[in-house]
Amino acid sequence: MKLLVTAASTVALLFGSAALFAQDKPGDAKKGEETFEQCKVCHNADSTEKKMGPGLKGLFTHEKMANDKKPTEENVLAKINEGGNGMPAYNEMLSDDEKKDLLAYLKTL
Repeated sequence: MKLLVTAASTVALLFGSAALFAQDKPGDAKKGEETFEQCKVCHNADSTEKKMGPGLKGLFTHEKMANDKKPTEENVLAKINEGGNGMPAYNEMLSDDEKKDLLAYLKTL
């Protein structure tokens, strides 16, 4: 019985560690570019010219975003998740991995 509990605890620890390790995995910019396809309706990737939403070229080098916040990974992710000013919230529409990939792509613009 004791061996079974120890084995079960070890398996749970391994799976928990794997989940934490996966969270630290960097995004894939190439996959993020594919995810960005749905954003192109409103955002330019190759210029700062506004469509329905702001152009995103050089986003992470800008002093501030349209919402006056500094374009940090945390603030950009919050905007993706929460939306606002006509932008839909993507919190439930994109997986965590898709969001990481999208952030990685946005950093390449």
